[in-house]
Amino acid sequence: MRKIKFSIAVILALAALLPLQSCIGSFALTNRVLSWNRQVGSKFVNELVFFAFWVLPVYEVTSIADLIVLNSIEFWSGNNPVDQASTKVVESEEGTYYIACDDHGYTITSPEGKELRLEFTADDNTWSVVSNGEAYPFMTMIDDSHVKMITPEGDFRMVDLSEEGVMAYAGICKTESAGLL
Repeated sequence: MRKIKFSIAVILALAALLPLQSCIGSFALTNRVLSWNRQVGSKFVNELVFFAFWVLPVYEVTSIADLIVLNSIEFWSGNNPVDQASTKVVESEEGTYYIACDDHGYTITSPEGKELRLEFTADDNTWSVVSNGEAYPFMTMIDDSHVKMITPEGDFRMVDLSEEGVMAYAGICKTESAGLL
């Protein structure tokens, strides 16, 4: 009898929470755990970790935390607290790069510890490289099919966002940069 009352209480509590969930949400915490699991090792190790996380209830806890708390915060604020601290690790021949994302752009940290900032300004739809506190614009979004891109000479040219437009821009940059050397 006690088990039935507990089950009914859980069902009623979950039913009461359903109206608070106005969107599906990104389930960022659960997806982050799943992404980590995919990088653990071979597909056999991944499968063992996957089963262990269901038995230990790691996935159940992260799913409930996403469902009840994090997705609600994401709905009301527009930002998921788990995503805000996202830093990606990129391995290359030169070493390990760290890419941190925030609301305004990206900060890239090189293996030597040097930082490069790519920042988007919504007021004028421009991407800039920020170095020593100085912003250097390199691309301005004009519309869905055009951008203004900087050339090696420092002027801006309109580029059509098609294969032909990008190839033409690459040709201009190659020709102009060859003349600068």
